[in-house]
Amino acid sequence: MSPKRGDDVAPPPVDGEWRLRFATNAAAKGWGELGAEAPGNTRRCFEALRRAPLSTEDPDRQHRLRGRLATGHLGGRDHPQWEYEVTAGGRVRYLVDEERRTVHLVDAATRHPKDTE
Repeated sequence: MSPKRGDDVAPPPVDGEWRLRFATNAAAKGWGELGAEAPGNTRRCFEALRRAPLSTEDPDRQHRLRGRLATGHLGGRDHPQWEYEVTAGGRVRYLVDEERRTVHLVDAATRHPKDTE
């Protein structure tokens, strides 16, 4: 998704941070909704994914998905798929491209996804 006039400006990664990109329009829309609903938590999610998208320090908040959801496909390649709990219901799902140090947000929503219930 290309930025356009009126869009927020994302800071570039520095000092070993990971690049964050939207992989879908739904993720971009959902990210905006999460930011409006829970700006502090969404900011903490942003910082956590920039710093350590593969962190297992807080598995209740940030973890790799299991089973059929453990891997996602993007750009002709498979990547591990993770989830970050932004709020009690809000989630961000992302694919981790370790080679390019890029986190691809594939979904973001203010409600819990039904496929993990």
